[in-house]
Amino acid sequence: MNGEGKTKKVKLVECPRDAMQGWHRFIPTEKKIEYLNALLQVGFDSLDFGSFVSPKAIPQMADTKQVISEINPDHSKTRLLAIVANTRGASDAASYSLIQDIGFPFSISETFQQRNTNASIEDSVKTVSAIQEICNKNNKRLVVYISMAFGNPYGDVWSEETALHWIRRLVDMRVEVISLADTVGLASAEQVYTLTKSLIREFPSIESGVHLHSRPENSIGKLEAAFSAGCRRFDGALNGIGGCPMAGDGLVGNIDTLIMIGYFQKKNILPVLNETALAKSRLLSGEIFLNH
Repeated sequence: MNGEGKTKKVKLVECPRDAMQGWHRFIPTEKKIEYLNALLQVGFDSLDFGSFVSPKAIPQMADTKQVISEINPDHSKTRLLAIVANTRGASDAASYSLIQDIGFPFSISETFQQRNTNASIEDSVKTVSAIQEICNKNNKRLVVYISMAFGNPYGDVWSEETALHWIRRLVDMRVEVISLADTVGLASAEQVYTLTKSLIREFPSIESGVHLHSRPENSIGKLEAAFSAGCRRFDGALNGIGGCPMAGDGLVGNIDTLIMIGYFQKKNILPVLNETALAKSRLLSGEIFLNH
């Protein structure tokens, strides 16, 4: 799978952590390791593989330390990304040499930030600053996800300017990668286009991405909107599994990575992917999410 031409190739971020974290049964650690090892050979830019959070909050991720100790990244150029909710998690993640990126969910909905990290938005600004220091000291890169970037179901005040206000605070702290998250799949294609365009226009020096949740029938529209706005970093999950268990019931899933692959292949900007490894990963995904 290869795209020729002068257009910059997109970066695909595969998110098995997002797929697994809300799954109703515990997935055996050895199956997680097998799945992650297969995904590491596909050719994704980054792999959101696990999280260093309280096992009481996300029981499925209680074995992340064992997983990172046993996965094999040999012959893979894929960056390993771990999600954290506080400085303790960031310090834990930073202690592993294999982990290159540390992700932090920064909600611009006060209600959701309290539910997700048990902290206010203003407190979370301080947390981001502290995590950035940890990353700098340990040669890690901080990726901040703007949760509820396109609105929220709680009635909290939202506007594009609200989102940009908080993003400015993050950029002032030298955050280099910011991804807009449609946490509960509320965004319209127009909203995705408008906010993504504004983000890229105001902050051209940072790496901008999107982490979109959607119904399958709306996936292409949202992808097209983000791409047209200039985004070149896209999160997804094989088979469209996953969402955010902290957001409540009735969530739509991650955008299916296979939909993204097909979309970007047609545009001739898909990075080189290992089809054999992708086929194996698809098979393992089916085994994990059908049998557990």
